[in-house]
Amino acid sequence: MNLSSLSQQLNMPIGELRSKIKEAGFHMSQKTQKIDNKLAREIMQKLSGRAPVIVKEERPSKIQIPKFITVKELSQKLQQPVTAVIKKLLDNGVMASINEEIDVDTAAIIASEFGVEVETVGQEAGAKLGVGYVAEILAQEAPEALKPRPPVVAVMGHVDHGKTTLLDAIRKTNVVATESGAITQHIGAYQTEHQGKLITFLDTPGHEAFAAMRARGANVTDIIVLVVAADDSVKPQTVEVINRAKLTKTPLVAAINKIDKPGADSNRVKSDLAALGILVEDFGGSVPSVEISAKTAQNLDKLLEIILLTAEVEDLKANPSGAVIGTVIDSRLSKGQGAVATILVQNGTLQVGGIISVGMAYGKIRSMEDAKGKKLKSAPPSTPVQISGLSDVPQAGDILRVMKTLEEAKQESVNLQKQERVKRLLVKPVIKADPNQKELKIILRADVQGSLEALVEALTKLGTEEVKLTIVDQGVGEINESDITLAENTKSIILGFHVRMNPAATKLAKPKNITVDIYEIIYELLEDITGALLAMMPVEIQIINLGRAKIKAVFRTEKDFMIAGGEVIEGRLIEKKKFKIMRNKIEVGEGKVDELQQNKVEAPEVGQGKEFGIKATNLTAAIENGDILELYDEAVKKKEMK
Repeated sequence: MNLSSLSQQLNMPIGELRSKIKEAGFHMSQKTQKIDNKLAREIMQKLSGRAPVIVKEERPSKIQIPKFITVKELSQKLQQPVTAVIKKLLDNGVMASINEEIDVDTAAIIASEFGVEVETVGQEAGAKLGVGYVAEILAQEAPEALKPRPPVVAVMGHVDHGKTTLLDAIRKTNVVATESGAITQHIGAYQTEHQGKLITFLDTPGHEAFAAMRARGANVTDIIVLVVAADDSVKPQTVEVINRAKLTKTPLVAAINKIDKPGADSNRVKSDLAALGILVEDFGGSVPSVEISAKTAQNLDKLLEIILLTAEVEDLKANPSGAVIGTVIDSRLSKGQGAVATILVQNGTLQVGGIISVGMAYGKIRSMEDAKGKKLKSAPPSTPVQISGLSDVPQAGDILRVMKTLEEAKQESVNLQKQERVKRLLVKPVIKADPNQKELKIILRADVQGSLEALVEALTKLGTEEVKLTIVDQGVGEINESDITLAENTKSIILGFHVRMNPAATKLAKPKNITVDIYEIIYELLEDITGALLAMMPVEIQIINLGRAKIKAVFRTEKDFMIAGGEVIEGRLIEKKKFKIMRNKIEVGEGKVDELQQNKVEAPEVGQGKEFGIKATNLTAAIENGDILELYDEAVKKKEMK
């Protein structure tokens, strides 16, 4: 209660009130402006003989937030203690200190747990949760141009409840056997057909460590299939999925799995779901539910039928002839194809040969194939495809757009590169390894003694004669402030396995620049430690020859750059790579390929036998007509660990 409110109720100036409070034996600072309701009641009764009228501060039912917001700012908008907000974040598997930023999706989930609705503002205001930018595109399409499209379905739920096994049964391939640790750790996308109709499935990771990836799946989803094991019922990640479905207003279909197992109790599952506000049709609600066994394929046809019925009710449409828009589901670097990305097309029809902008990447689609590896020339709405031909590996969640020219696409990429990269939750820190040090010191924390012993045994085998690995301290339990202090004093890194770091430790670690990595899978921890040890091994620089080009004309010479033209006589020229300037077989200088053109169009590279235009920078000598440019790259070769 504010002191001013109390003075009004007592009809007494604040200065006089402060004196009366002191005379009555209450201890209060002269700077105090707010007191708790209990103390206010005691003061009121002491000074007037009656209890005060406590005016409760109304908390908001709806708040507006930008795409990113600090934990502190969110607590202020929610009118909740920052400790309460941090606790909710930890409960949802997110470790963030008071001044760290979280994204709007995460903030909205936290707000929903306090009974507050979130509306985005700023640049991303038009991107509504769950539907996103697609809603804007569709709003601009003529109603008569909109056609029915397949539903996009995310299969979600708690770890080990059978999500991937369910998808495995639907597509009749053995995906589980290929997954590391039998846990899905990437987002896969594919289409299946039922009763002559297509359904697009997203296989979202189920493990706690991949909460951010699960969020991505939900944001492009029309229907969520919530998988709950009949012998295990509702678990923390089940609750997370339900909260996200409520937030994004995404229809749910409850798939009660493992009904063939001993101890299966589907009624218990339905009752536990009801307690969370999810009433299945059997309990008088509107949420469809199916009792299935992914292992035996029992009732899978019924599940697919319900998905199609739900899709009909939702009346899902897009314009296959409209503006092309899509979202990156997954991406990687392929040895044979370069940067590749899995794209979910959401409007328009994506074509091979199309010029695209995808986040900070751009390019011309060289190839396109479905989940089975079949080559495609086009992809209509709701189709997941893998594309190649990109300048760089885009980030999952990046938006794909079709551009008119390669120059326009590149400019879009450049503009994005000037901005700070989008911050993402639960990005695993990179272990910092000082190449000048020959000892890696570790403080190890695990959830149980058995895990700790296994880790210690495995880690002690990784040290070499060149680089020593030392376990400074080991134990069971969460990472706390003492661990941070010990790491600082011993110059160690902290590794956690299936544990969390308490908020106080998080706050202490950040300014001290202490490396804290938390893992859910043992071999990932071992791989990263092996990588850190390798980084500390002796190195040598290898020169990789990429191509040779002959200069035929110099068009412009400036202080910081030169523009010239020529022909690639061997290999290829690539943007942003270094070159040697050879004149009469003698090296006279070096430079860098800043920009390339082929046929007066900007190109990321130019192949053998092709003519080119080049903007060269970082020159140590001027380029002359007849010079040979020898393009090269540098690779660091580490001494191998035995």
